[in-house]
Amino acid sequence: MTSPRATAPDPTGARTRPDRLRAAGPGLVACLGIAAVATPLGRLVPVVGSPVIAIVLGVLLAVGVPVGRLRPGAAVAAGPALQLSVVLLGTGLSLTQVARTGVSSLPVLLGTLAVALGGARLAGRVLGVRGDRRTLIGVGTGICGASAIAAVTAVIGAAEVDVAYAVATIFTFNVAAVLLYPALGHLLGLSQHAFGLWAGTAINDTSSVVAAATSYGRAAGSYGVVVKLTRSLMIVPICLWLGIRSGRGAGERRALPWRRMFPPFLVGFLLASLLDTAGTVPAGWHGGLTATSTFLITAALAGIGLGTRPAALRAAGVRPLLLGGLLWVAVGASSLLLQLVTGSR
Repeated sequence: MTSPRATAPDPTGARTRPDRLRAAGPGLVACLGIAAVATPLGRLVPVVGSPVIAIVLGVLLAVGVPVGRLRPGAAVAAGPALQLSVVLLGTGLSLTQVARTGVSSLPVLLGTLAVALGGARLAGRVLGVRGDRRTLIGVGTGICGASAIAAVTAVIGAAEVDVAYAVATIFTFNVAAVLLYPALGHLLGLSQHAFGLWAGTAINDTSSVVAAATSYGRAAGSYGVVVKLTRSLMIVPICLWLGIRSGRGAGERRALPWRRMFPPFLVGFLLASLLDTAGTVPAGWHGGLTATSTFLITAALAGIGLGTRPAALRAAGVRPLLLGGLLWVAVGASSLLLQLVTGSR
């Protein structure tokens, strides 16, 4: 509902958008600069990859020097730029591939989701992490990181401190996954298919899945993104269930956050895949679109690195971090085990 004040003429409103653009400028330039450095370095060390190098450089800058002025632009790189990169990835995948990948990944996907949600309930009780904080860490680990936390927060009305703890915990293990998963995948001898499925079902945020899977290889990146987007759809039944459970009366029920449950970049990815299926994306464009997507991913990971707040991570405390770590290990291990059991590898 819009208030009368919001509809009244605002003499400063005309300057709002340019001011925001100017505020984002330095951070965007920094992210693009880091991406420009990380891209050739990633070619020299393909096992690591440019997205991993970019997030490391961003974190080092955030920890080593004052980057307050860069954070508005870093948020743009980590948000809209990353979402655009996912949409561009869709131009290289037909809807037939998307549907086949989504269906074939369901046994592993549903199994890891059960491990995350069940593990959060049991381990959270043992560790003394209770209430909404435990719920947010569970859905963040099991579904789609900060996006799931945001959607669930809108349903259950979690306190800001619980959201901050959950996001800081999830972010910690996102960074760990981007840094460790590609090396572990090579150590385990995982194929592109197996690594994409592992990353798509076991890493939290979409950005981290894209970074880790793309670093492992183009095929792993495409497969991992489709699996991750399929996994993101699980936020719909989870939010419905939590909305029903948290409503104690008709007057207390909160509106479900449909826009967060169906994010625009997911719709854009499916539309891009539809265009590719219809043959409207020339085959000669695929290489350039993939390269552009990878560069945007690298810039986005630089933004995530620059947005690191060491104080927030320290404030998260030991118990939520321990819960997040246990779930992270359990989900990663169960994904590999389920691949063996179901023959998905």
